[in-house]
Amino acid sequence: MTDERTKTGFVAGFLMGLRLLGRGFRLWSTSPRLMLIGAIPGVITLALFSVAVVVLALNLENVATFLTPFAASWDEGFRSGLRFLVAAALIAAEVLLLVYLFAAVTLLLGQPFFEKISERVEESLGGVPSEVEVPFWPSIGRGIWESIRLLALTVLIGLGLLLLGFIPLVGPICAAVLGAFTGGWFLALELTTVPFERRGLRLDDRRRLLTAQRSTTLGFGVSVFLLFLLPLGALVTMPAAAAGATLLARRALGESDRL
Repeated sequence: MTDERTKTGFVAGFLMGLRLLGRGFRLWSTSPRLMLIGAIPGVITLALFSVAVVVLALNLENVATFLTPFAASWDEGFRSGLRFLVAAALIAAEVLLLVYLFAAVTLLLGQPFFEKISERVEESLGGVPSEVEVPFWPSIGRGIWESIRLLALTVLIGLGLLLLGFIPLVGPICAAVLGAFTGGWFLALELTTVPFERRGLRLDDRRRLLTAQRSTTLGFGVSVFLLFLLPLGALVTMPAAAAGATLLARRALGESDRL
């Protein structure tokens, strides 16, 4: 397929990513039972992660105070303002990490279900050319290792967002925007694991192919990221994201993505 950047601008590519996710949501009407089963792993993961969210929420002020000991002697107004900015940056960093971890853990727990969703999409588009048979346990081990590599990068970026939050006024806003785009990129890399692995392609291959479709990848990933932030949005979105990620992978490989 011709590089999307030679044909369309960033906005058009970004909107294409949104449409790919929208096509994934169509499976809720055509295969509701399959999609409902695909939501089950998300319920388990959400229950586990809710504890982490509550713990941080209850201790947010204490953490912000711990990170700003140098402000103890400042005027009350300046000290409170700084700690508010740090708390906002902490939220942005936590959201980035938790959203990525939610996707990674849910994909691991529900791999058979998401593979089935992906297969349903592939079959509706004519199947997979030159499909590679991937043994289950080696696939799990490789998936965990690749997720750890992406998690390490996510943690580093999360720390960067935290530092960015120290900048008055614009810091927290920039941290939130960068967190959404960064989180969207990593989500796309994680969610496309199944269709790319079905073709014998690894993390470095995914990164290279999705980079060539950067705006479309961001449109897909950022929309998934934002939907994950809605109450129970992750449960409804996760199965649709697995389907949309399959379409994204096919598009990146130059295969048909028209349902």
